[in-house]
Amino acid sequence: MRIGELASRAGVSVRSLRYYEEQGLLSSTRSGSGQRYFAEDDVERVTFIRRLYAAGLSSRTIVELLPCVDSPSEGNTGTALERMAQERDRLSGHIDDLVRTRDALDGLMAAARAHRESLRAALAGS
Repeated sequence: MRIGELASRAGVSVRSLRYYEEQGLLSSTRSGSGQRYFAEDDVERVTFIRRLYAAGLSSRTIVELLPCVDSPSEGNTGTALERMAQERDRLSGHIDDLVRTRDALDGLMAAARAHRESLRAALAGS
């Protein structure tokens, strides 16, 4: 199938498919005139790639996980699970940082509210 049909069936843009191909996540064959052609299985592959992106994985990490899909084995599955666990730990670290940042902002907001109230009280007393 041509790139436009794959994009339509997989629910992504043609630009995304070109990017996936550039990153080594997807491959096509080319016609004599240079048009890309994709296999029927690529609809499923693109859907899977989108799920990995939605899980916060980078294209570099996704490339590392694809051998588990392309050549399933116990070793590849173990490697993929280990890599996903590393990514989960990385995301958890970001979440912890965000919580600390939010808490700091909450403290600043509380101080600003208290200051506003003291200004109101001073104005009401004058």
